[in-house]
Amino acid sequence: MIFTLVIGLTLALVLGMLAQKLRLSPLVGYLVAGMLAAQPWWGEPVDAHVVEDFSHIGVVLLLFGVGLQFHIKDLLAVQKVAVPGALVCMLTVSLLGMVAFHFLGMGDVAWVNSLMFGLCVCVSSTVVLTRVLGDNRVLQTPTGHTALGWLVVEDMFTIVLLVLMPAIFGGQELAPALGMMTVKLTLLVVVVALFGRKVIKQVLTYISRHCSDELFTLAVLVCALGIAVLSATVFNASMEFGAFLSGMVVGQSKFASRAASDALPMRDAFAVLFFVSVGMGFHIGGLLEHWPLALATLGICMLAKPLMAAIMVRLMGKPMRLSLMVGGSLSQIGEFSFILATLIAGTYHLLPMEAVNVITGVAIISITLNAALYRFVPAFVLRLESRGIGVSASGSIAVPEVEDDRYRVIVVGYGPCGELVSHVLRRHDMEIVVLEMNIDTVTHLNQAGIPALHGDASNRTILRMAGVEKAKAIIISSPGAPAVQIAAAARSLNPQIRVVAHTNYIRIAQAVAKSGDAHVFAGEAEVALAMSSHMLRALGATEEQVARESDENRARLMQDSH
Repeated sequence: MIFTLVIGLTLALVLGMLAQKLRLSPLVGYLVAGMLAAQPWWGEPVDAHVVEDFSHIGVVLLLFGVGLQFHIKDLLAVQKVAVPGALVCMLTVSLLGMVAFHFLGMGDVAWVNSLMFGLCVCVSSTVVLTRVLGDNRVLQTPTGHTALGWLVVEDMFTIVLLVLMPAIFGGQELAPALGMMTVKLTLLVVVVALFGRKVIKQVLTYISRHCSDELFTLAVLVCALGIAVLSATVFNASMEFGAFLSGMVVGQSKFASRAASDALPMRDAFAVLFFVSVGMGFHIGGLLEHWPLALATLGICMLAKPLMAAIMVRLMGKPMRLSLMVGGSLSQIGEFSFILATLIAGTYHLLPMEAVNVITGVAIISITLNAALYRFVPAFVLRLESRGIGVSASGSIAVPEVEDDRYRVIVVGYGPCGELVSHVLRRHDMEIVVLEMNIDTVTHLNQAGIPALHGDASNRTILRMAGVEKAKAIIISSPGAPAVQIAAAARSLNPQIRVVAHTNYIRIAQAVAKSGDAHVFAGEAEVALAMSSHMLRALGATEEQVARESDENRARLMQDSH
């Protein structure tokens, strides 16, 4: 067992790092690690059953993590787009997958089997989508919020399927089975909710106050696995649903953040074994044998699904940019597709294992291509907008040419800091152009007569549109913005531009200040300087002494970068 785990985890670590180095999702590395672990190269055979057993823990913790991070308010914020859009998109993709499997699948199959195949390919990967959006710095934008709301609907749909399958395919009469399942699930929800609000809260409170950190981590793990086992043994529901419920209970408590920091690393470690086990069952020969089905499924996942999603978002009255960005992020399938496929094929025998193999192959290809191609979506949108396609005349304002009698300052980000800086500079008759990733903020600013552009400030095309070549300075007001990349892009177009940046960390401030005219305010440094200045004043130092000490320390911090 130890040998199997060492081989699987070591390969996953090496290939996951390599995939990330190539700017791909680490999931690709984990799946390939499973394919290599299954080869007879290791002197001792790798036990696939051991990996599969441990991967079940990964699936349970994966659903616990989904429940832990699930907040109904996040879904309600984008419900008018995410709920109808996701449901219509899943229905369309399921029907396309059903038709493809029926006519291109493994011989003469019933429509119910084809429907199961379609259901497996209609959900996207939460892990991959979050990673792709984060890498492209759009996770905390309207695009990211809409896409995540979309994924919440898909996750809930998957959980409902996992719950209903034992009743539908358990060999019992459908109506009584569904009725009994509904009663049991209702009791499970009530028991977990009451138990969670009373017992779990008190237990976690006691352990948090009086016990060590490892015991708190153990309590979270017992909560996740214990309720999952209770769900399966007492209420005949899936363990995944029980884990999701326990995650929701803990997630709504004051221990949510600590539980996430303690439990999610364990989830990630065991989930790696799940992807390794999926990779171990993948055979490239089977994929090539059924290449027409694989090609059709890949087309459904990477063309039909994002196109349908983009159309639905656009029909909901959202801008073209938002619709294309959301659609592009959904062009893949992942962990829930594997979970559904292995359950449907292994437990209920409604799909042949060759179909699971096709789904695995399509997932590997779609995850790889999605991570590689999504970075080109913003450039494609900009090209369309530069030709007047998808641009709202009422919500845009042309950026004027730089006037000789006024300084132009580009402000990146229009949060509280950016808004205050812009207000002060405009009062001093400076020309402000705002670069902002929130399309609603851009629309509001343009309607107020303030030139604003929607786009990534590290993109040279966006900077040119803002007039960076003749700008006096660029102010990076958001600490979360990629200050190093923005400063480098701005200096490449205007070597004389002054960079003023707001960052959280001294190391980033030093990196920005390495070359060119820059003044960077690091949260760590400014807090330290403010605290030391306060103490000097309290001990009787003059304002001149305090100012001199602050200037010397700030200069020393910047000199450390050279």
